[in-house]
Amino acid sequence: MATDMSLWGLFANASMLVKAIMVFLLVLSILSWTVIFQRAWFMRNARKAMQMFEEQFWSGGDLGKLYESLNGRGSNVSGIAHVFYAGFKEFLRLRKQGNAQGDRGALMEGTQRCMRVALTRETEKLEANLSFLATVGSVTPYIGLFGTVWGIMHAFMALGNVQQATLSLVAPGIAEALVATAMGLFAAIPAVVAYNRYSHISQQLITGYETFQEEFAAILHRQVHAAAV
Repeated sequence: MATDMSLWGLFANASMLVKAIMVFLLVLSILSWTVIFQRAWFMRNARKAMQMFEEQFWSGGDLGKLYESLNGRGSNVSGIAHVFYAGFKEFLRLRKQGNAQGDRGALMEGTQRCMRVALTRETEKLEANLSFLATVGSVTPYIGLFGTVWGIMHAFMALGNVQQATLSLVAPGIAEALVATAMGLFAAIPAVVAYNRYSHISQQLITGYETFQEEFAAILHRQVHAAAV
C-alpha cells in the first residue's frame, strides 16, 4: 500500500513523541511570529516618536511649554520624551525647593538620576521579548534534531521485524523524522533574523536616548550656572 508522503500524512504516521515535538515547534513558531510582528510595530513607533520629539526639542521652543504638553499626556509619555519629562520634572521640583542656590551639584545629580531611571525603563521596553526570540532561535533546531533522531531510531527498530529491508520501507520513516528538523529550522531562522534586526534597532535607539540625556543635562547645567551668576 502506498504511503502518504504529504506533510499531513508524514505527521499522522509519525510516532507520538515526534508528533508532540512537531506540535511544540509549531506553537513556538506561532508565538515567535507574534512577537516579531509586535516588536516591528513597537520599534517603528519608537523611532518615529524619537524623530518627532527631537524636532520639537531642537526647534528652539520653550522647554517649559514642551514639558507642559507632555504633562497633559500623563502615563502615555514614553521613549525619549519620557527621559526629558522625568529629568525636567525633577529639575523643576528641586529648583523650587531652593537647591539651585544651595547646592547646584545636588540639583544636577538628582536630575540626572531621574533621567537614568527613565532611560532604564525605556531600555527594558525596547528589549522586551528579545530574549524569547533568541531562545527560540537557539533551541528549536536542537528540538527538531532530537525529533529526527528519535524518528530515525524508531524507523530502524521497525525494520528489525521484517525479513528484507527495502528503500520503500525505510524512506517513509526517515521522511517523517526529517519533518521535525525542517520545522525546527522554520521556527529558528525567522527568530534569529528578527532578534539580530531588533537588537540592532534597540541599541541605536538606546544610544540616541543616552546622547540626548547628556545633551539635555548640559543644557540644564548651563541654565543653573547662568541663574547663579
